Amino acid sequence: MFKYYLVILISLLFSNQLLAKNINIQENLNLIFKCELEKKIIKNSEYNYQVFLAKDLEKKDLNKFEIKSHQPDILNINGLSSFLSESVKLSVKIVNKDIVLFKAINNNSNYSESGIIDRKTGELIHEITKNIKSENSEKDISFYFCSKRENV
Repeated sequence: MFKYYLVILISLLFSNQLLAKNINIQENLNLIFKCELEKKIIKNSEYNYQVFLAKDLEKKDLNKFEIKSHQPDILNINGLSSFLSESVKLSVKIVNKDIVLFKAINNNSNYSESGIIDRKTGELIHEITKNIKSENSEKDISFYFCSKRENV
């Protein structure tokens, strides 16, 4: 549990330091992962950051989560959500030897998705935020464990 909070803290600190530099692609990647959902944290009008284990959820694992990057500024994320797969312009794109960090916001800045994957450990955190401009914003934070698959 501690490692998840540490990863979130690091990602927040890392992303805050990179606000002036939202794009930093250091490696060309073509990776495919198979990811198992471990747990989800939900914050909405019904739940206040309540934790649900994978066995208690209907959401399934990710059979084909793809990351493709090309220096200096191309990053494509597929298989995590349709919003990220269809989002041509990710607002944050960070790729280095250890992590891949990404974020996309819709046109009216009321919905965002972000994620960070540790390439060494395979830990993936995916956050969805709805109603950003509202006092009652909703968050859905999913934690996955991913293993690399051979490119098919």
